[in-house]
Amino acid sequence: MTDMAEISLTVGGRTFPGYLAVPEGEGPWPGVVVVFEALGASADMRAQADRLAARGYLALLPDLYGGKPWMRCVMGAMRQMIARRGTAYDVIEASRVALAERPDCTGRVGVIGFCLGGGFALVAAARYDFQAASANYGILPRDTGALAGACPVIAHYGAKDPTLRGAAAKLERALTAHGVTHEVTEVPGAGHGFLTETSVPAPIMPVARVTFGLGKGRENAPEAWDRIFGFFGEHLHGERT
Repeated sequence: MTDMAEISLTVGGRTFPGYLAVPEGEGPWPGVVVVFEALGASADMRAQADRLAARGYLALLPDLYGGKPWMRCVMGAMRQMIARRGTAYDVIEASRVALAERPDCTGRVGVIGFCLGGGFALVAAARYDFQAASANYGILPRDTGALAGACPVIAHYGAKDPTLRGAAAKLERALTAHGVTHEVTEVPGAGHGFLTETSVPAPIMPVARVTFGLGKGRENAPEAWDRIFGFFGEHLHGERT
């Protein structure tokens, strides 16, 4: 069982909560910043941090919404993600630094993002000193030149996600053009959110199923996670797992 702690990050004079999952045993361990999906720092996102800690990573899930309800914050966060600037990016970088400076961290830190967080992870991969990035069904930067100089990137998209049709192929081309080490997979039969157990409020679930393909293809999650842990093992631990 992993150790869990509530921590706080101070960015721009504001305090942002964070959830830290620590592996069992003796460190040091590599770190991973977990960037949440649109619904915020939910129990499901904490479960993903726990998943990473169970595999030997210090996992920090910062609350980019500062403890406020996701419905009040999601559009502002989306605008920041697309504009590639704003406090949310500062919180992600503060999380990276907080992990790297811990005595139980090796100093090597990755980032993983889901949905909204996948878009943040792609930009952060090139902007900050991460050693690996996992971007899952994230919106691509409008200018894919923003990916130049990125750390190694592994990305997953669902072929049944209508909102991101063609994104996997476009990302593959962009990362290849910029010489970025990468693995990009479009998963047949999968929709948005297939890597986790995320759920949306019942009144909007029918719309989410049609618009995003939400809930489709979750049987593909174990194989995708194996790819992610293999990639992180190579670039954060220094060995392929």
